[in-house]
Amino acid sequence: MVLSAGLGTRMAALNGNLPKPLITLNGQALIDRVLDRIAEAGVERAVVNVHHPADLIERHLKGRQTPLIEFSDERAARLDTGGGVKKALPRLGPDPFLIHNADSVWIESVGSNLARLCDSWEEEEMDCLLLLAPASISPGYQGRGDFALEADGRIRRRGEQEVVPFVFAGVSIAHPRLFDDSPQGAFSLNLLWSRAIAAGRAWGVRMEGVWMHV
Repeated sequence: MVLSAGLGTRMAALNGNLPKPLITLNGQALIDRVLDRIAEAGVERAVVNVHHPADLIERHLKGRQTPLIEFSDERAARLDTGGGVKKALPRLGPDPFLIHNADSVWIESVGSNLARLCDSWEEEEMDCLLLLAPASISPGYQGRGDFALEADGRIRRRGEQEVVPFVFAGVSIAHPRLFDDSPQGAFSLNLLWSRAIAAGRAWGVRMEGVWMHV
């Protein structure tokens, strides 16, 4: 699942009416960088959600074969990250799947971070597995971190007055059961992650390389 239905308001001065996933970096659209990366990791089919302006993204990706693209249309109402994935669940099937932000950019170190993430998945223990970047070496990031990574690999959120070492890098694996009893309409994946953290079923993998906050 490639999340590309954001409003792109942070980049409005740069992109005008162009959807953020179509902004180019080194001559390549952000969404093409993501799709190339997941294709290299062995993904054969991707569901891409679209909201504003959806037709530009659909036209840009028309005819792409690797991976094959299906669109999940959110023109009527933007559903946020959680609601967008929930709407696409019938297209994603019964097995665990990758969720990748269309604007997630990083430079690999040794090996593939997507391969590392997939190799770390344990279906019996996990409802979600997040790729986490070290905040201190992530260009453009100025926050206090999102998560701490426990010794056993589980994650916990940053406390109100705390600084934690990791920021979410925009990629995760989810089991469809993560969405059991989830709200209707628009909601954030953060809601489901918090529930999984409380149940001890949210885990993290440290990224190797340099993630950039775009």
